[in-house]
Amino acid sequence: MRRALIAGGSLGGLLAANMLHRAGWDVVVLERANTSLSGRGAGIVTHPELFDCLEVAGLTIDDKIGVPVPGRVTLGRNGAVLQESTLPQILTAWGRLYHLLKAALPADLYRFGAGLRSFEQDNAGVAITLADGSQQRGDILIGADGIRSTVRQSLLPQVRPSYAGYVAWRGLTDEAVLSPATHGALFERFAFCLPPGEQMLGYPVAGIGDNLSPGHRRFNFVWYRPADEQTQLPDLLTDAQGRRHEDGIPPQLIRADVQQAMLRAADAVLAPQFAEIVHKATQPMVQPIYDLESPQLAFGRVALLGDAAFVARPHCGMGVTKAAADARALTEALTASPDDPVQALKAYDSKRQPIGQFIVGHARSLGAYMQAQILTPEERQMAERYRSVEAVMRETAVSPALH
Repeated sequence: MRRALIAGGSLGGLLAANMLHRAGWDVVVLERANTSLSGRGAGIVTHPELFDCLEVAGLTIDDKIGVPVPGRVTLGRNGAVLQESTLPQILTAWGRLYHLLKAALPADLYRFGAGLRSFEQDNAGVAITLADGSQQRGDILIGADGIRSTVRQSLLPQVRPSYAGYVAWRGLTDEAVLSPATHGALFERFAFCLPPGEQMLGYPVAGIGDNLSPGHRRFNFVWYRPADEQTQLPDLLTDAQGRRHEDGIPPQLIRADVQQAMLRAADAVLAPQFAEIVHKATQPMVQPIYDLESPQLAFGRVALLGDAAFVARPHCGMGVTKAAADARALTEALTASPDDPVQALKAYDSKRQPIGQFIVGHARSLGAYMQAQILTPEERQMAERYRSVEAVMRETAVSPALH
């Protein structure tokens, strides 16, 4: 049986593992973390392409997959409605998809505490060495190990994440603690607020334990704010002991003065309904926004997938959908060329590399007006095009293929 080694046990790795396993491959998922990833991530916007891919991975799509909303609303600074539109969507949570995909894969095919240290390939396969010194061998290696991918850094050391000039404050607020006025204004819709040079959005997702019952759900918010790379970003990522966390600061280590400044800003610039949601959130986190583009996805018997290959700013809402489509294209290519994995990975590269490039470019356009600095005439043009209420409501978290 052909064997695929998959570095990374997040959603991209799980999608690839489930699809390949169902296609007859022996797979092993190697996750560097020692415990379940279920507490990571927050809200996910779904697209029809994502549902198609989840079915290929073996999941059943039903009304338990997420929370449906009928449309969108944008609130002004005073809390009044500026614009409404009809756009039915289903919003789900990262943890919900992680649980479903992990449950669909036989437990013995997923290993925790198995970080990749190095790998070598030859005409017969790929040999990897793990952090504990143990070794494994397979026919192919799939790098699904995220934005700081060990696989990509080995193959493309010159390709690094590029800071976009702004951060996202993210958080989850329990439905039960919201005032009736705020619940009525926001909870059942995809909602926006657009302070100058910033963007706040939010939508309902499942509650603790994937609970979808009214009163037990949560409201997921993402608040984009400019932060220059020289002074403001380092300050946000420095904890109370003076340590700087370059790859993102753990939520519990965010300094109290940073959190208090964020709450004061919420009161100063957001609609009061959104300010209430921010104040009542449990453990908000701050996430620097990056772009990342790989010029190549296939290297002999090794391939990059998901965030290891491309990282698009979240405005398209395409991160998980892109990883899912990567996994499906990879599985289809390997099925079409069962005796030639090198050729199969080349075909995968040809299909997905231009799509990843397009998504990164489109997301960069949507977010240009929030950058701490607008450096080029092109960025200025993009900023002017996408800063309006109409453009934000029409383009955000909508698959570019839909229009």
